[in-house]
Amino acid sequence: MTATVAAPVLTYEELVEARRASGVPMFNENKMKLGIFGANCSHGLMATHAESSYELTWEHTQKIAQIADALGFEAMLPVARYRGMGGETNFNGSNFETHTWAAGLAQATENIMVFSTTHVPTKHPLVAAKESVTVDHISNGRFGLNMTMGWYKAEMEMFGGTQREHDARYRYGSEWINIVKRMWTEDGSVDFAGEFFEIKDAQSDPKPIQKPYPVLVNAGNSPAGLEFCARECDFNFIAFADPQEARSTATRVRSIAQNLGRDLGILGYGNIVSRDTEKETKAFLNSILEKGDWEVARMVSGGLGTESGSFEKIKALQERFILGYGGYPLIGTPEQVVEQLVELSDAGVDGMMVGFLDYVEELPYFGERILPLMREAGLRK
Repeated sequence: MTATVAAPVLTYEELVEARRASGVPMFNENKMKLGIFGANCSHGLMATHAESSYELTWEHTQKIAQIADALGFEAMLPVARYRGMGGETNFNGSNFETHTWAAGLAQATENIMVFSTTHVPTKHPLVAAKESVTVDHISNGRFGLNMTMGWYKAEMEMFGGTQREHDARYRYGSEWINIVKRMWTEDGSVDFAGEFFEIKDAQSDPKPIQKPYPVLVNAGNSPAGLEFCARECDFNFIAFADPQEARSTATRVRSIAQNLGRDLGILGYGNIVSRDTEKETKAFLNSILEKGDWEVARMVSGGLGTESGSFEKIKALQERFILGYGGYPLIGTPEQVVEQLVELSDAGVDGMMVGFLDYVEELPYFGERILPLMREAGLRK
């Protein structure tokens, strides 16, 4: 067997210096980074029939990205889906593949980072490395890769075989990203032999424009996932119920990274539900929930093992799913939304990847009413 050679290791300070020198948006001076999440799938992040102009067409997708780009958002982050999640809406059942989606948006935008979200078991690392470099060149160094280990069993079974045991997924992911990083950074040929991959005389040119390689994100929150993220990534994508849980998770994640001689950015996610007054906001929220796809919410909450929980807990989880994939929804007047963002920033969250019921209609409102307040609060330059 050929000996495995680890990808080149930079100190965390060298990594950050290289990213800032390259002008990578996710490493700019804004205290609270902003990204658009989920605008590559039908219904976006909200499992509801509530009225919206949002549609899964390329023209509409470009419009969302261009508005976000003009507002100074740092990222466009997609959801990786190959099948819907069921329910009345077949939630996310129509979806765009994320590397080609990122390549198209790279041509349609000027400054915003374009991410692919990739289930690592569905794509060979040599293919992922080459696709990612191509998008990084198309975007002139604005590409990022969000890695998932594949959590949706029915989706993974589409690709043949069964889903790996949880920790084995991260061992697989560790070999996968090691190979990808080596293809991005090493000249000449690469050999690799491990538990899951055997690579012989692999070659890949050109290298990424972004140095040392594209920004990496992962949402691992288990012990194996946190260790993987702390070792390999730039940002950990976390879920939390409230700012207190966000603080606890961020502290734990950073402690693991610091033990490895690194630091790690923390990203959260959630939809924004905001109107000028509390009364208007409550009416807007109620319309989303009243027309929610409770069938898919029940199926997903059952899959998360909540059958034995209290009714109130289960209902809250189902509402969170309808309002945005179980993320932390930012609900209230513009002033209240910014207060919540300040709380999250104080808790150690560096950025929020957000969605809207109607991205095209609500993003201008966000720019007019919420962004100025974020600047006043010191969250944005």
